Amino acid sequence: MSESHVIIGLVNPKGPSNVGTVMRAAGCFNANEVLYTGTRYARAAQYEVKTNTDTHKSRNRIPLTQVECLLSKKTTNMKVVCVELCLGATSLTEFVHPEEALYIFGPEDGSISQDIIDQADHVVYVPTTDCLNLAATANVVLYDRLAKSPVVNQGDELIKNSRDTNNRLKVKHC
Repeated sequence: MSESHVIIGLVNPKGPSNVGTVMRAAGCFNANEVLYTGTRYARAAQYEVKTNTDTHKSRNRIPLTQVECLLSKKTTNMKVVCVELCLGATSLTEFVHPEEALYIFGPEDGSISQDIIDQADHVVYVPTTDCLNLAATANVVLYDRLAKSPVVNQGDELIKNSRDTNNRLKVKHC
């Protein structure tokens, strides 16, 4: 997946805290852009007290764009992956992520429309006892993509570059 392209699509998200957390996840897991539909997020962002869930300021490098239709940004080689508690969906534990993907997540208080589900290349679910919220689901799916990737950046240099400025912890070996 070295040349992967990942778009995150949010169906009518409710508020800035979940969208901000999705933006942070997009930055941490190298997504290329985040799209959203509907007007609830933009309306809530005007009135909500500033929450700093995107502490890495991912919006400075990853576009966050309102669109009429999430599928309009799909490229020729891109697969549409809906993430939803949907009968007949594939468990995320068994799912093989496509190199180019548009991951679509439903709203916090609803579901992805049947029309979009019907156009998806894949429908997956996170096998939890209860449903996760939008931001938690995006984080789990993007981590699963990374964990299953043949090209995983890891080691002490990654840790040094990724950790908080106040973190100077080291493992002492016996």
